[in-house]
Amino acid sequence: MGKILINGGRRLEGEIKPQGSKNACLPILFATIVTGGVSVLKNVPDIGDVRVVTEIIRAMGAEIFRDGASLVVDTRHLEYKAPQAELTSKIRASSYLLGSCLGRFGEVDITAFGGCNFDQRPIDMHIEAAKALGAGERENKLSAKRLIGGKISFGKPSVGATINALLMAVRAEGKTVIDGAAKEPHVLAVIDFLKAAGADIKCEDGRIEINGGELHGADVEIIPDMIEAGTYLLLAPLTDGKIRVSGGVGKYLSSFFDVLKGAGVRVSSDEYGTEVKGSVNDYIEVTTEPYPGYPTDLQPQLCPLMAKYFGGSIRETVWLGRFGYLSSLEKFGIKYKRAESLALIIPSDTHHGVAEAPDLRGGAACILAALMTEGESEILMPEVIKRGYGSLCEKLSSLGADIKITE
Repeated sequence: MGKILINGGRRLEGEIKPQGSKNACLPILFATIVTGGVSVLKNVPDIGDVRVVTEIIRAMGAEIFRDGASLVVDTRHLEYKAPQAELTSKIRASSYLLGSCLGRFGEVDITAFGGCNFDQRPIDMHIEAAKALGAGERENKLSAKRLIGGKISFGKPSVGATINALLMAVRAEGKTVIDGAAKEPHVLAVIDFLKAAGADIKCEDGRIEINGGELHGADVEIIPDMIEAGTYLLLAPLTDGKIRVSGGVGKYLSSFFDVLKGAGVRVSSDEYGTEVKGSVNDYIEVTTEPYPGYPTDLQPQLCPLMAKYFGGSIRETVWLGRFGYLSSLEKFGIKYKRAESLALIIPSDTHHGVAEAPDLRGGAACILAALMTEGESEILMPEVIKRGYGSLCEKLSSLGADIKITE
């Protein structure tokens, strides 16, 4: 079994370049199924989830080549094959097969989609969107002789359901209107890819209009990863250091910056980069919400910060069962009280420890806890964290961390 070894307690300082967004890249990769052409995707992160998606698409007949940080994806000659559960169970993003395969082939097997095991994360909204465009459900399979444009209304914003609705609508006959759509940057990134591939899409304030038609390949650059950037920026107040992330990723992180600034941390951000330094001087209260609210994928990483200083509270409104990672942070001395949708983090005398990465973002929180405490810590199941964080040791070492991964 592999592990991450961290000798913590060091002041970290320096600059890193964020990878391409995991949450944008994965649905765009699945969107290449719908386009049916040759696409060039730039700034693609070299992470575990990307490798799984390319395996899934290759199994359908795609040709995919990596050239540095770019992927060339040829999906012209695909044939529908029921996806392998061994692969789809590894990542939640495999749920995008629903929209991409219905849009391209008119059929899809509804398999067990994987990812982080912190909630049931149902796909009922995805299925209802498919039915609104003419798909029928029978024996764990959705199919449609042809998709017909229609009206889709979401009672609450859902990134996955919005993207799947888009992937179906761009190949449906006629006009589709999506109301209550998610507004996250990675949703807009998928829209930009589809428009570059020839799709007729207009969107404004949660309403998206799509006129279905023929598509082709596209050449796009994946937006920077705001969750990776936010994770590393937290190292500044955690280690009394100064961290800078290059590029314009800060424009996606206003709610995150509001929390840090409200707690006394100094943040400066522009189109060229973001710098964070300083310590926390107040109790932190956070409620996760759909974008532009505070991102659920950055709530576990706040816990070590709260524990180091004055404590805090996290109210989770997106994935209510997400607090399972707290038992792993407890291995580092972090104290807490929790209910289903609320966690209270208590100021704690933290220490080095040994913990298993419970999920992707919870595993990142374990790394932060280990880096802020003196002594050698071990984090087991590193592959869970490497699903979403590329060049992990290289980036942290460049900031002065003593970290290595053993296989």
